[in-house]
Amino acid sequence: MNRDRFWLTDAQFTRIAPHLPTDTRGKPRVDDRRVISGIVHVLKSGGRWIDAPPDYGPRKTLYNRYVRWAAKGVWVDLFHALASAGGPPVQVLIDSSAVKAHRSASGGKGGSATKPSAAHAAGARPRSTR
Repeated sequence: MNRDRFWLTDAQFTRIAPHLPTDTRGKPRVDDRRVISGIVHVLKSGGRWIDAPPDYGPRKTLYNRYVRWAAKGVWVDLFHALASAGGPPVQVLIDSSAVKAHRSASGGKGGSATKPSAAHAAGARPRSTR
């Protein structure tokens, strides 16, 4: 596989390698770095697992490893390992939303006159009598 297709740098993969599961049985595992790159590719592209390029390994392996590692909490450990690398991030994303309000929305029903609190009104004398 072309190393240009890896999503993780050598330094990043070295940082997360100790957090990868080693309790495998049976056939030797497909290369972790290759599979992680395939999983990241599918998640970033928003595509289906079946549409992952074959360079990343068997598509079923990508899906199975993603699901199994999610159940074991491996992804959380990997994210924490990468996030704790230190130093300022290269990119910082800020999400903001702006909601436009109608020009008369500030006063609500009845204008901006102050209203007595419900607790005060509950202890007050009734306003109407029979």
